[in-house]
Order: sequence, then C-alpha cells, then structure tokens
Amino acid sequence: MGQHPGTPGQHERNLQAVLAEGRYLQQGENILITGATGCGKSFLASALGHHACMQGYTVAYFNVQKLLLQTKLARAAGTIARLFDHLAKTRLLILDDFGLTSLDANQRLDFLDIIEDRHATHATIIASQLPVASWYDIIGEPTIADAILDRLVHTSHRLELKGDSLRKKM
Repeated sequence: MGQHPGTPGQHERNLQAVLAEGRYLQQGENILITGATGCGKSFLASALGHHACMQGYTVAYFNVQKLLLQTKLARAAGTIARLFDHLAKTRLLILDDFGLTSLDANQRLDFLDIIEDRHATHATIIASQLPVASWYDIIGEPTIADAILDRLVHTSHRLELKGDSLRKKM
C-alpha cells in the first residue's frame, strides 16, 4: 500500500515518537538538524530543548562559536575541567550554528572532548546549515574529524529541513 502525499511514512512516525517520548534522551542519542538559513533549525532545536526541560532533563544551549570561545577562556582561567564536567553532565546539549567557521587545532580538540564525554550517555543536538558530509572540512584534521563524526553520526537521528527562510515571511 503506497503513501498518500503529505502522510508521514513509517520512518517519520517512528522518529516523531522517539522525539516526543524523549527516548533519544534516555538512550543518549544525538539529533543532527541540517538545512538552509532560516528554515527553522534553531527553532526546532529550542523546541526539543524546551520539551526536554518539561520532562525534567537538564538542557544547555550554545552557539558553537561562543561555546568554543568559552572553552578558550576557561582554559586560560584554569577552569576548563569544570566547564567540561558541566557539559558532560547536562542531559541535553544543544549546539547551534555548527560549521559557520572552520575549527582551529585547539577548537578541534575541545570539540572532541565535549563529544567524547557525552558519547552514548547523554543526548546532543547539533544544528547546521551544512550537510553532515561537509562537516569533515569544517573540523579540518581527518583523524579528529573521523573520531568526532563516528561518535555523533552512528547514534543519531537526522533531520534535514527544507523550504524558504521563515524570516522572509515575517
């Protein structure tokens, strides 16, 4: 039996259930949201974060560039271990605007530490304008890119948003 236009397929219904019930949070799975500027990636990530809060989970939301600036400042202040510990314990970490700039050597290592500490224990949502296949180039060094993406992609639900910028309609 074929799908009617506009009717969600089995995969979409399963994903909706996983997200609505918060199973991805319980299982430490990631959500990778990609799409063009203004299509609702940040809105969706925030909505999932709000839903997680309503379910009693701790949530932290960061613009990736600002988070990596925070790691640089924390390293200089000698508080990097405390920052990494806080990020590791947060049940849902939302990283918005990944890939706006390439990562330098220190940022790569910090990003790897953050993802490694959370792998398979706590959920991470990453929103990016770039498709996941382009993330290797943003991360830069192939070995570190492989390590990061291996931990992110294999335990992830991917959402590719399509459509015009919602900001244009306002």
